[in-house]
Amino acid sequence: MGEKICAIDCGTGREVTIDCPTDCTYLLAAHRREQEHPRSLSEEEFSFPDVSIPSDLVHTRQAVLSGIGYTVLIYGADQRSLVDTDVLAATQAMAETYRTLLSGIFYEKPPAGPIAAGLYAALAKFIEDEKKRAAERPEDPALKDSEIFHLLVFFLRFGRLRSNGRARTRGFIEFLRAQFPREMGLTKEEPRIIMP
Repeated sequence: MGEKICAIDCGTGREVTIDCPTDCTYLLAAHRREQEHPRSLSEEEFSFPDVSIPSDLVHTRQAVLSGIGYTVLIYGADQRSLVDTDVLAATQAMAETYRTLLSGIFYEKPPAGPIAAGLYAALAKFIEDEKKRAAERPEDPALKDSEIFHLLVFFLRFGRLRSNGRARTRGFIEFLRAQFPREMGLTKEEPRIIMP
């Protein structure tokens, strides 16, 4: 916030009304505690409960799954206000698009917010580029729409588990950032803590 706040305001407003910097020691301690005591997802939070993901899909299509995460990070590097709720909304909308596509209908409904809608477009571009790359390599199996749908559902479920559900949290984004080497150009957010 650029000023001193009391412990009560920090505890109640953290990632809800306060846009916390990712390097705040109190935020990092809170995230560590949340990871030590993970919350379980309610039925409403569990995305696509009727969908079961093939057990070998994540392994065989690991590059595509990593590409989805990397696309989120590249988009987040340009959009500093990107939060987990935007990532989850864009992924949910993309998964819904592919679910209807599997039934033979192409119907898109991008998320309402401009940041989430921008991420939705970035994910759509990544998926189309990945399909073209897979088509150019006849030795590799083609990327099917059903595989994309299942990967998006997996990514969405995992994101909900890594996010604490607060409106302004970046826990899942920070988790993704930790998965990619620093040499890839994904720099950490600049510190916003002002010391007196």
